[in-house]
Amino acid sequence: MRRRREFLHWATAAGVLPACDPGAEARAAQGPLEVSGKLVTPTTDADMPRLRLGMSSVSRLIIGGNPFHGYSHFNRILSNHMTEWANRERVCEILARCERLGVNTWQFSHHERGMGDLERYRQLGGTIQWILLSHRELEEDPALVRQVAKLGPIGIAHHGGSAERKRRAGQTAQIRDFLKRVRDAGVLAGLSTHDPAFLEQAEEENWEADFYMASLYYLTRTPEEFRKILGTRPIGEIYLPEDPPRMCAAIRKTKKVCLVYKVLAAGRLVDSPKQIDAAFEFVLGNIKPNDGMIIGMYPRFSDQIAENVERVKRICAGRKS
Repeated sequence: MRRRREFLHWATAAGVLPACDPGAEARAAQGPLEVSGKLVTPTTDADMPRLRLGMSSVSRLIIGGNPFHGYSHFNRILSNHMTEWANRERVCEILARCERLGVNTWQFSHHERGMGDLERYRQLGGTIQWILLSHRELEEDPALVRQVAKLGPIGIAHHGGSAERKRRAGQTAQIRDFLKRVRDAGVLAGLSTHDPAFLEQAEEENWEADFYMASLYYLTRTPEEFRKILGTRPIGEIYLPEDPPRMCAAIRKTKKVCLVYKVLAAGRLVDSPKQIDAAFEFVLGNIKPNDGMIIGMYPRFSDQIAENVERVKRICAGRKS
């Protein structure tokens, strides 16, 4: 129940995280936002490609929360390296830079650190939209879903790994019940998955999802599935190059918005600008025009936000010409 107690602490700050923030546009119009002594100005970049998610206009480039909160998908050393640098004030600086450059949406997981970062950013006047990924307690507690919904996310998505475990166990009713609870709370319901067959099933059976989060790589295969493909189960997370085309093919069949993640294979495709360009070009060229990408950014050594914004603008403009 620790997460529930933490949530109740955040909920007491309902004035900080209102479901509908009537002062957001006014604060942005007033000018600079002060973050750790730096002046930043959240603006709307007309050149940033956007998609429509429910009633919200969302930048096709969405910033992910994993590097902020220590989910490196490599090892604990790198995860600690990330969280040591990405303290709360620095996260606020990064989110403000995102807004200034036209990235208007943040996706992160339901936990104390992420919600606390959002609360602090709202205190500083930040207006970034957000999409929440579930945690087990959120999936199991209907009251908690309603409380989180009051804080105003665009959507709440069922965690992919958790959903896939339930699907294998024949518990798809639990997933659909969660999606219904999110919808009933007045928030868009999302389903996350690493498995293109799962995405196809949800779409064909018209599940209660308003959008999907789709991993390019099927990391959550069972050990038996990996042994069938590779003859063994290697150590660590496994990124097979055959996976992205399969997921993109499934994405193109859907009618709903898909937000693609693991575009850079959790940092395994960042050795050169050319390699990053190729990953972005592949995704933007193989998903629907109204789909987007969730990219975790760790701008400790370069301005990844500006670099990625430039990539998305250039690639999308090139595809229109």
